[in-house]
Amino acid sequence: MLGGQFKTVILLALLTALLLWVGSLWSTTGLVVAAIFVLLMNLGSYWFSDKVVLMMYRAREAKEPEYSKLHSIVSEVAQRANLPKPKVYVIDSPVANAFATGRNPKHAAIAVTKGIMDLLTADELKGVLSHEAAHIKNRDILISTVAGTIAGVISYVAAVARWSAIFGFGGKDRDNNLLELLVLAIITPLIATLIQLAISRSREYIADATGSGFLHSGLGLASALEKLQSHSKRFFFPLTGSTQATAHLFITNPLKGSGLMHLLSTHPPTHERIRRLRSQTF
Repeated sequence: MLGGQFKTVILLALLTALLLWVGSLWSTTGLVVAAIFVLLMNLGSYWFSDKVVLMMYRAREAKEPEYSKLHSIVSEVAQRANLPKPKVYVIDSPVANAFATGRNPKHAAIAVTKGIMDLLTADELKGVLSHEAAHIKNRDILISTVAGTIAGVISYVAAVARWSAIFGFGGKDRDNNLLELLVLAIITPLIATLIQLAISRSREYIADATGSGFLHSGLGLASALEKLQSHSKRFFFPLTGSTQATAHLFITNPLKGSGLMHLLSTHPPTHERIRRLRSQTF
């Protein structure tokens, strides 16, 4: 797990270095404006992430009398993780999935679909919820917000560069260096996106390891991932409301077909996650 944390630090450093390089190519004023705009947007998203995402997926709070077993598992997992018990939500969908959200452990929520509760055994569901608790414990919402902000600034500057190329204006005589402008406008945001997605995949591996550590076993989560992978093949539609912006939150990618190209996926290959979980020792 330490290796995964180090990888995240390196990737964030690369993303930051890319931003600084973009700043050296573009006007300082333009970069500052982009940074302020994207930072404010992402801070709002971070601060209200739980309310916004839960609303997007039409999640409703799970009443304890009706969902006593679910609450019992969440309480046990939270205790093992040494976390305050997150709020518990249910999504009325047959598609099996789950996610965690919230800006910190005191403002966290875990949502599960009815499909995942019907599909998994208690031990498998406990493995999934431990994975989600690990995201809360590891402050992954904050990390994804930081990565998203840096990548967002780069994408914003790239969009300005593209318009500059079209209309023939830009800072520091950009129109006199077409190659440099093309790199800034097209290649740089692609690299930033790839790094951002690599960070997301790295955090999934870490959450797998952390969550299975709470339970001293990765077998429940491994079995759950096998079922979820098989289950997803039976549905020809994604979870209602799914977007690329929120795909990284889920235990498995909710967007059909988005995992075909590994580099453009928010999640690592499921078979590799299962292999790592089954090989863990405690």
